[in-house]
Amino acid sequence: MPDKQPLQDLFIGIAGLIGAGKTTLATALGEHLGLPVYYEPVVDNEYLEDFYVDTAKYAFATQIYLLNRRFQQHQEVIWRGGGGVQDRTIYEDAVFAKTLVNLNLMDERDYRTYLDLFKHMSNFMCRPNIIVYLDLSPETSMSRIQQRSRDVESGIQMDYLRMLHREYESFIENIARMVPVIRVSWEKYRDAEEMAAVIEREYLNGSFIRDAAWSPMRM
Repeated sequence: MPDKQPLQDLFIGIAGLIGAGKTTLATALGEHLGLPVYYEPVVDNEYLEDFYVDTAKYAFATQIYLLNRRFQQHQEVIWRGGGGVQDRTIYEDAVFAKTLVNLNLMDERDYRTYLDLFKHMSNFMCRPNIIVYLDLSPETSMSRIQQRSRDVESGIQMDYLRMLHREYESFIENIARMVPVIRVSWEKYRDAEEMAAVIEREYLNGSFIRDAAWSPMRM
């Protein structure tokens, strides 16, 4: 088995429900490990506000927009070389697309087109070395969404989050066949130093889904 890369050379994806704290952790890890951070396109997302106002109308356009932006991020990782931390992976977009189909908010035909496009684009993407899944309940997700009070997210419903959570469970099981996954209980936040130690330990110890066990680093 070839030697594994040091953390400073890893491409780390941060996955999880809306409001989990992916951006905060990605920023902290980037600073702690000296890695560039690739953020989820939220502030400059031209479709997001319309998506939450009329989801069925803008579902397909929003998913294609996000797929394109995250593909650009993957290409930047390839061009720059070295590692990086990505705030939500391109693979997770399919979780949201499938949830929209399940809620009858995206046409099955549009979903098939989306999946075909993703399949073709995936031939030109680099996979993360590891995905860190921030596992939390839909109830905690809703609480954090409400705490950060983004206007565009004010209409998010609990049923939507519960269905997203179910789809995430299937996604994690499937993606772990291609990319090592660390599942971390994220009902309580952890700091970057602690997370970096956990990621390094679990990455070096395996190549499948691992439920990270916490041991106190300091009192």
